[in-house]
Amino acid sequence: MRTTRSTTRKRHATRLLAGLAALLGVALLGVLCPAAAQAEESRVLATGLHIRDGRLLEGNGNDFVMRGVNHAHTWYPGETQSLADVKALGANTVRVVLSDGHRWTENSAADVANVVAQCKANRLICVLEVHDTTGYGEEAAAGTLDHAADYWIGLKDVLAGEENYIIVNIGNEPWGNTNPAGWTDPTIAAVKKLRNAGFEHTIMVDAPNWGQDWQGVMRANARSVYDADTTGNLIFSIHMYSVYDTAQEITDYLNAFVDAGLPLLIGEFGGPADQWGDPDEDTMMAAAQQLKLGYLAWSWSGNTDPILDLATDFDPSRLSSWGQRIFNGANGIAQTSKEATIFGGGTPADTQAPTAPGTPAASAVTATSVRLTWAAATDNVGVTGYDVVRVSGGSETRVASSTTNTVTVTGLTADTAYTFAVYARDAAGNRSTRSATVNVTTEEGGGTPGGACSVGYRVVNEWPGGFQGEIVIRNTGTTAVSGWTLAFTFANGQTITNMWGGTPTQDGGRVSVAPAAYTSTISAGGSVTVGFIGGRGTTNTAPAAFTLNGAGCTII
Repeated sequence: MRTTRSTTRKRHATRLLAGLAALLGVALLGVLCPAAAQAEESRVLATGLHIRDGRLLEGNGNDFVMRGVNHAHTWYPGETQSLADVKALGANTVRVVLSDGHRWTENSAADVANVVAQCKANRLICVLEVHDTTGYGEEAAAGTLDHAADYWIGLKDVLAGEENYIIVNIGNEPWGNTNPAGWTDPTIAAVKKLRNAGFEHTIMVDAPNWGQDWQGVMRANARSVYDADTTGNLIFSIHMYSVYDTAQEITDYLNAFVDAGLPLLIGEFGGPADQWGDPDEDTMMAAAQQLKLGYLAWSWSGNTDPILDLATDFDPSRLSSWGQRIFNGANGIAQTSKEATIFGGGTPADTQAPTAPGTPAASAVTATSVRLTWAAATDNVGVTGYDVVRVSGGSETRVASSTTNTVTVTGLTADTAYTFAVYARDAAGNRSTRSATVNVTTEEGGGTPGGACSVGYRVVNEWPGGFQGEIVIRNTGTTAVSGWTLAFTFANGQTITNMWGGTPTQDGGRVSVAPAAYTSTISAGGSVTVGFIGGRGTTNTAPAAFTLNGAGCTII
């Protein structure tokens, strides 16, 4: 039976949101900035992953930026295939949920050793965390950081010698909203306890306030916690959910640590809106990329409320709209992740982007498709693929990808003008400038895809005056559908106020949905998921019919 996990604790973090803006605006940089920072040269560096000048480095000195996901191993110990699945989607790191036995069944030394071995086999850096500490001080069932530290010490024989591959995250969200100032001393004590026991790994510490630090306790005390670690190999983790719903809040927090020279990553974050707010995941990911900070999305699969499942039922072929956003969207894992060089692969020193591809030429134009061909780009190491985008005014939507210099774009609408362009990318994630554009008008009268689709619609949650909905669009045909439009009609005056995975246009009860960049292509036999928050009256019946590019879909 699924038990409510980390999605539950997000509720606690929003109880006092009314004072958030003022609290997050408190000027704490003076506390963060060192008066007389201990010289880095006097620190004892870890034998593997370590911190220097506020950056996480590998043992060989190469910068390492985490790009990955969280995986609920302790509740789903049989889902170890997930490690290979997230690696195949481009992740370089996985944060693995463990239990020290205080609240859930303790993960044994043999089990942890197997997790570490599988992370290494799949060329993933492994962040190991104890989840039992979640919400201590407010959550009665939570354990202490001291108990978590004892658990890690009991695993020392398993973890010693793995410093190149493992980061020890002492305890997840180890303080709730009750007296979060109590977080500082136990955190320092737990760090010292591990160091005194001989741990040389980089240690990660989570923030209070259920990880979101909306009262600024970690931000204010980060320097004292960092200086308490004599090795200097400590990194702070902020969890960003509905507290972080504006760009200003996100960039202020991240830049405070960067400006102070203190290492930080976004150890958990969500994007889908819920009844507590709408996190600004676009800014989180863009800012992390700009500042070269790591991020680890919550979570691969298995949440009781599946709104935060990246994959449905642990199936990598069934990514949710949230999963598509994380892996394939702008500043996502596929675009920005670089494998740790300890595994001997990748091109970490490659910062040169490919040249722009040639102007695409259109051929084989039909009512619903067009073939595009362009002169290949060049690169100092090698071009690995191309992304074709539809250009509309100042916006772009990715409609196809290819490993060669030709592709057929499908799912177009008859007698419609389109503008396309192409980007090239290399193995290091560098992207070229955009090619020149080509204008194409599809043929008349060719019709649209012949109803090779099915749609599943469900209400995820309801409350007075509002609800959360989800639409799963499945392509039951044999060719991919790109650049789709989904249409349906609400019968009871429902209105969409926010959507992820698509962009809605509503006229009365009639709704038309265009895809987001990361949901624009539905592979043959594949599906995409669109979620939304809506307003409702006393009645909230589901739409009676759906069309995809004008053709009727089966309702499932």
